[in-house]
Amino acid sequence: MEPLLVRARGLWEGLARVPVSFAPMGGVSVVVSPESGLSPVGWVGVVALGESAIVTAPSTSTAVIVRDALATLPVEAVTDADAVRGVLSVARVLGPAALSYASPAVFRRAEPGVLAVEQLPGGHPDLRRLEELASREEAGEAALDEITSPAFVVRERGQVVAAAGYQAWPSRTAHISVLTAPQSRGRGLARLTGSAAVAHALGAGRLAQWRARPPASRRVAATLGFEELGSQLSIEIA
Repeated sequence: MEPLLVRARGLWEGLARVPVSFAPMGGVSVVVSPESGLSPVGWVGVVALGESAIVTAPSTSTAVIVRDALATLPVEAVTDADAVRGVLSVARVLGPAALSYASPAVFRRAEPGVLAVEQLPGGHPDLRRLEELASREEAGEAALDEITSPAFVVRERGQVVAAAGYQAWPSRTAHISVLTAPQSRGRGLARLTGSAAVAHALGAGRLAQWRARPPASRRVAATLGFEELGSQLSIEIA
């Protein structure tokens, strides 16, 4: 397997917090893990990478139900919310979110041009002001308040209008966060700030992970050279 896929699978196997592996020949592996990092506590977490998927369930009884239901779906459909609703009684879902990864070998850095990228501490109040300009859902998706790296920002008329950084995850992974003010979108600012954050992460020897639901965010990741290797879905069983 390609090195990016191996590292990505190792990350999520560790986040399952119980022994589990992506089946080398394809398929779905379901385990019981009440403390799983694949989903919110009490939910079912599904991560598909390549042609295999791992699933964590909060209890043995839930694991049996989920294992039997997902066995009726092809691997590529186990993170499809509509397909899962067709075989399980679902109360709520989060996702699916595409999982993309970059290493120094595939990363395509964006050149700043006339725009300057400034570096700020991760807890800087200007980042909170940027979050206030976006919707609550967008700010929650970006999770700039969770970054452990410096923030890389672009200002216009003194105000931060785009920012990116990353949260240090296990297995030396950098989980990238990017947010652009609504009135400043469509001008490449997410690509510019995201590029700076990714370069910082790769320079520290980390695997860069870009998790996104909106198509626009996925396009930014692709422009920077990220490879979309799979997806993640969280399910609350009714």
